[in-house]
Amino acid sequence: MDFLERGVNRFKRHGFRRNHSLFRKLAKGQLPRVLFITCADSRVVPSLITQTRPGDLFVERNPGNIVPVYSRRAVGVSASIEYAVDVLNIERVVVCGHSDCGAVTGILHPEKLATVPAVKRWLTYGNRSRRMLGRAARLTERERLERLTELNVIVQLEHLETHPSVARRLRQGKLALHGWVYRIHDGEILQLEPRTGEFRPWPS
Repeated sequence: MDFLERGVNRFKRHGFRRNHSLFRKLAKGQLPRVLFITCADSRVVPSLITQTRPGDLFVERNPGNIVPVYSRRAVGVSASIEYAVDVLNIERVVVCGHSDCGAVTGILHPEKLATVPAVKRWLTYGNRSRRMLGRAARLTERERLERLTELNVIVQLEHLETHPSVARRLRQGKLALHGWVYRIHDGEILQLEPRTGEFRPWPS
């Protein structure tokens, strides 16, 4: 806990004081512009990647940046989506996968998840991306994982459109969806081009 204690003390002495007026404003409410759905991986830090300030992003994190297909059962991700869209009136949703994702490896090789049954059940929401990948005989294991990371983002965006709040705002032209893959090793962001299904460096 020592490193957490040191961090909190630095925040109180420096970070909070430097941004005192911002935090006073945020204490009265939030008005984020983007719902950012990404993986729980500790190497993925949304505010660092996007260089945004507190209050800019409404963040939902879970293993594999999963968006379950909408159902009436209580699902935390669905609650975050509904609140962001219907209450906070966000204008954009980003589903952000990343390189070297352990969850994507689990989607590709579910037989390796026997000791973590809850994780295995959760990652079934990525099964369609594995089926889309198919055998991909010409790809190496690394290339399969890279492509599956992209396909998983595409599938989760499709799942997102099953949520009533999202579907309604899309029909009204008041919401935009974006698919990203963050590459940890070089800091590159690849963005989905919906017309082609390809991920290209962004901004170009």
